Amino acid sequence: MPTPGPDEPPGGESLPALAGRLGYLLKHAQLRLAELTASAMAPFGITGRQCAVLIAIDSQAPLSQQEVAHRLGVDRTTMVLLIDELEGKRLVQRRRDPDDRRKNVVVLTDAGRTTLREASSASAEAERLFLGPLSGDAATQLRQALRAVAFPAPVKPASR
Repeated sequence: MPTPGPDEPPGGESLPALAGRLGYLLKHAQLRLAELTASAMAPFGITGRQCAVLIAIDSQAPLSQQEVAHRLGVDRTTMVLLIDELEGKRLVQRRRDPDDRRKNVVVLTDAGRTTLREASSASAEAERLFLGPLSGDAATQLRQALRAVAFPAPVKPASR
């Protein structure tokens, strides 16, 4: 079967009416990146989403599950499931907060730190592969443009 062209989905059907649609392009770009990331994470027994949780936990002083959820924009129920999965894999541990006994914090275990270091490297390689068709400047511009639309600066009300 021939490789689909730039205006064709993986199934090979030509869809020129969709080829320039932003939603269509973003969806297929995300699917490709997700596929590359899943392959990169497989040797470590984690998903890209679980890797993001490990990064969030590692990047600050100990955080509560709720703080990790807020940082990643994930609802609390989903975060409990993610932390449960990571705890089951012995990559994170829940502990009492020494400053507030009513609160638990989540910390990386030694295995979690090792997994994070290796998985982060594999994830970065998946991103390099994903961005491979672009020049270095174009890849930087794509990241900047996505950041600008994903996290727009607050609009200031007009002064009267």
